[in-house]
Amino acid sequence: AGGVARDLIIGAHPPAAFGDWRYLATAMAAGLVTFFGYEQVERVRNPVQMFDAVGLALFAVSGTSKALEFVIHPVGAVLLGMLSGIGGGMLRDVLVTEIPAVLQRELYAVAALLGAALLATGSWLGLPPAPNALVAASACFLLRYLAIRRGWNLPIATWRDPG
Repeated sequence: AGGVARDLIIGAHPPAAFGDWRYLATAMAAGLVTFFGYEQVERVRNPVQMFDAVGLALFAVSGTSKALEFVIHPVGAVLLGMLSGIGGGMLRDVLVTEIPAVLQRELYAVAALLGAALLATGSWLGLPPAPNALVAASACFLLRYLAIRRGWNLPIATWRDPG
């Protein structure tokens, strides 16, 4: 969902998710592995959240990279990378009638923002693309995964009744 929105914003038509059969094949393969390998997948603590952290990292970094390829300003590319990362998770949460993680205290969008910002900064500095992407995706994944495992959250504003 986030990648489709990103592609529409930057003018990539048709969106990659609709123009490349590998996106559908990857989603189907992940679904089949989860369905038939449920017992093995369930052994991993919080498997859905772990896979979501991997997806968040990969989509945030690839989204930023694609925006930069379309000569979007680095700040805009970071925001589009974050949108690419969080869009699918938001849609997933809405479909299962949960409040999207990005609207809660969880370190979700912040992790995507970190990965996207690292990639854009590395690109601006002229770092080699593959190592740059690996570092950015790893940082995004690590922050999100540690937040899940250790219960890290963002602070929330509290409202006090003046009366």
